[in-house]
Amino acid sequence: MSIAQKTALSETISVSLGQNSYDILIGKDLLAGAGDHLCSFIKDRQIIIISDTTVAGFHLSVLAEAVRPLARSLHHFSVPPGEASKSFAVFEKLVNDILALPIDRHALILAFGGGVIGDLAGFAAASLLRGIDFIQIPTSLLAQVDSSVGGKTGINSPAGKNLVGAFYQPRRVLADISLLATLPMRELRAGYAEIVKYGLLGDARFFDWLEANHSHILAGDSAALIDAVRHSCQMKADIVAEDERESGRRALLNLGHTFAHAFEAEAGYDGRLLHGEAVAAGLGLAFGFSRWLGLATGQDEMRVITHLKSAGLPSGPADLPAGTAPAERLVSHMHKDKKARAGKLTFILVRAIGDAFVEHQVDENQLRAFLETC
Repeated sequence: MSIAQKTALSETISVSLGQNSYDILIGKDLLAGAGDHLCSFIKDRQIIIISDTTVAGFHLSVLAEAVRPLARSLHHFSVPPGEASKSFAVFEKLVNDILALPIDRHALILAFGGGVIGDLAGFAAASLLRGIDFIQIPTSLLAQVDSSVGGKTGINSPAGKNLVGAFYQPRRVLADISLLATLPMRELRAGYAEIVKYGLLGDARFFDWLEANHSHILAGDSAALIDAVRHSCQMKADIVAEDERESGRRALLNLGHTFAHAFEAEAGYDGRLLHGEAVAAGLGLAFGFSRWLGLATGQDEMRVITHLKSAGLPSGPADLPAGTAPAERLVSHMHKDKKARAGKLTFILVRAIGDAFVEHQVDENQLRAFLETC
């Protein structure tokens, strides 16, 4: 089990994975002290910071100043912001630029950005010289509560989202909630969707708390943010410790994501649709489809939809730029989902708020009929 430890300024959660174990440090104003927080990892090493251009403009100088005195050398590479950077072309250029330094296996990558950067930089770390160390320094709420933890790395392909990648754990995660102050509200809301997911998949009391406190989280209240990030990371750490490579219970973390990835693929990763927005709609659809199948109540579905709307998030296809896609085309996207088995679709369904389960034998006719009603 993972153990959360509170200190005056930060909280530490341990992800227990044997020799791949690491800590998540969560707190306020941590970036300027990154040299101290990461000293044992960065001292006398070649440090490579990977960020997007937006994050670099806001925060790179603070991170560079913090780690440069300890590093043997410091390099920085940036990519354009957005999902389009999780591509073969951007990945190829990034790894070739890093190899041109050159590097050795003692080099360390700092993935400094949101979920796109964490996935891209993590996959680069997993691939370069057959694996070099990396640390996640997530700068978006979505990355802090979800994508920076658990070791999923990768890029998108024309066939679908995250279909090329590796399970590769970071050496540490440094989640500074102060960095969220520069996020646009749209990005903050998108990250909040992943927080809601944790309550819906396995902790009804946490969802109760979110209903009462979501306005404080979205307003940037430090205490509420730390509580939300801590609880989300704790839930994910416990699940990942039990099932590192998603052979069982970890699949629950994909609640809403089969729908979400289909909408993202339909939108073409062109920036019109953020991942968290697609997930929010997917959460509403997961409860709607579960109600359609007679598994969950309409009351729970409406409670989820009401909460998503109150947080300013999409709750179904009608709220999405790709929401008018024909059911058949969405189902075609879903067949490229990584959870599909032997041509059968896998969904995370629900019996109630806080009670999700994995279903490997979804009836496609029922799915199409449901989607045609949305």
